[in-house]
Amino acid sequence: MLTIQPTPLLTGARISGDYWDIDQLINAIYHITGDAKRYYDYQGARGRILNVCYKLRQATKGEHHIEYIANGINRGIQIKQKKMIPEKNIYFSVDILWPELLFTAIALNDFIRLHQELIDDAQWNQHIAAVRHFQALVADNLPELIGEEHYAIFLHVLNEKTACYFRYATQYVDVLNLEYLALSQEERAAHLSAFAIRLVVEGEDYQILLAQLMQAAKETKLALHELQISLKYPEFIDW
Repeated sequence: MLTIQPTPLLTGARISGDYWDIDQLINAIYHITGDAKRYYDYQGARGRILNVCYKLRQATKGEHHIEYIANGINRGIQIKQKKMIPEKNIYFSVDILWPELLFTAIALNDFIRLHQELIDDAQWNQHIAAVRHFQALVADNLPELIGEEHYAIFLHVLNEKTACYFRYATQYVDVLNLEYLALSQEERAAHLSAFAIRLVVEGEDYQILLAQLMQAAKETKLALHELQISLKYPEFIDW
């Protein structure tokens, strides 16, 4: 069973599941995000989402965390079955920064909409269902973390936007990631709702960054999503 839980210092959230849980999610996301050439104006968002998928795939290879989770098997079942059966399953997990994870969950709305409009509008699409389940697990954390009132405001703002990340400067997610990392645990708890809103509302700081990137794109002839900004993540993150 896939789970998403806040890390102890609220730095991010840990995505956990057995191999098939995570594999199903990765495959569903790849299916929904589709061909980069089809969704050219969403290449930045698509690449950002697939980077999270890459971390999830690393997790299934044992490159992050491995946990042993009780699976319901007990001595009574072993006796009935007359065989030794493992009492725990192996779960793989990876920690994702909160701004990054929120961006991923929100951006998937755009790709679900595009998939339904252009590819498959079937009501019982298994790939959309898997992605919606992932989004719901992320969202389930928010009322407790940011409070019911702030969560309601966030949902209202989110529902007002049909497309959140059309031609979006995804470098802004790096800015928010590093700002969030610089906060104390208490400050993270107090300001996570503001970070969630900033991922949806293109405020002044986003507009300034976008203008700088647009100028750089004009000068370098590079696409917006191809531009790099001079920000450095710490080598070690205390989760």
